[in-house]
Amino acid sequence: MKKQLDPLVQLAREAVESYVGRGKVVKPKGLTPELQEKAGVFVSLKKHGELRGCIGTFEPTRGNVAEEIVANAISSATRDPRFLPVSPSELSELEYSVDVLTQPEPIDGVEKLDHKKYGVIVECGYRRGLLLPDLEGVDSVEEQIHICRLKAGIAPDEPVRLYRFQVKRYR
Repeated sequence: MKKQLDPLVQLAREAVESYVGRGKVVKPKGLTPELQEKAGVFVSLKKHGELRGCIGTFEPTRGNVAEEIVANAISSATRDPRFLPVSPSELSELEYSVDVLTQPEPIDGVEKLDHKKYGVIVECGYRRGLLLPDLEGVDSVEEQIHICRLKAGIAPDEPVRLYRFQVKRYR
C-alpha cells in the first residue's frame, strides 16, 4: 500500500504526470491555507535516490504556492539544463520533494549561516547562486557558498552579498 502523500507533494506529482504524460497543465483547486500563501518554492525530483531535476523560485513569482509548485514541478521535469526531460516511462520511478522558502534575509557574515538550517544566496551584481539547506553531500557553510559561487559564475575572490532563508520541506 502506498503511503498518503502530503498535499504539496501530491500536487507536484500530479503536475508532472499530467504534463509529461498528457501535455496538460493541472489547475490547482481545493487549496489548503498553506497552498494559498505566497512564497518561493523549489521542487526536486529523484530517481533511484539520484537527483533527476530541481527548479525553483526563491521569491514568489505567481499568485500562490500551489501555482509555484505546478510551474516548478513541470520545469524540474522538463527544463533542468543538467538533465534530459523526464519521459513518460520514468514517471512511476520518481520521488518528489517540495521546499517552501521563507523570505531571504541579508546577513553580514558566514557566521550567521548553518548549512543544515539555512539555505544561502550568494549575489554579485546581477549574478546569483542559491543552494537549499540540508542537502546530502554538502557538509559545511564553506562548501555551500562555493557551490553557489560556481552556479552563478562568481570567482572566489569577488566580493558578494549573502542572504539566508529557511525551508519547510515536504516529501
